[in-house]
Amino acid sequence: MYAVVQAGSKQYRVEEKQTLEVERIETPAGETVVLDKVLMLQGDDGARIGTPYVDGARVLCRVVGEFKARKVVAFRYKAKENIRKKRGHRQRLTRLMVEKIETE
Repeated sequence: MYAVVQAGSKQYRVEEKQTLEVERIETPAGETVVLDKVLMLQGDDGARIGTPYVDGARVLCRVVGEFKARKVVAFRYKAKENIRKKRGHRQRLTRLMVEKIETE
């Protein structure tokens, strides 16, 4: 069984016992997070597609911890002029462990 969930502004395909890296969630490590925006559910009895979300479906996840992603470098310059700007950004992410996919 797997599900497609929306976390933040992105969509993820998740299965039980899978680790998932999503945008930062303000929940301490070890706590449980409920992802209730389930867009699709695939099981033994077939697929259920939500309009926009599947009623009664949710994904229970345990927060493993927070970390920073690799640095993304943004470099701007203007040709034939001495104008250069270099900036970096490291996105803060949360690692989740999918514990259970629940349905009605």
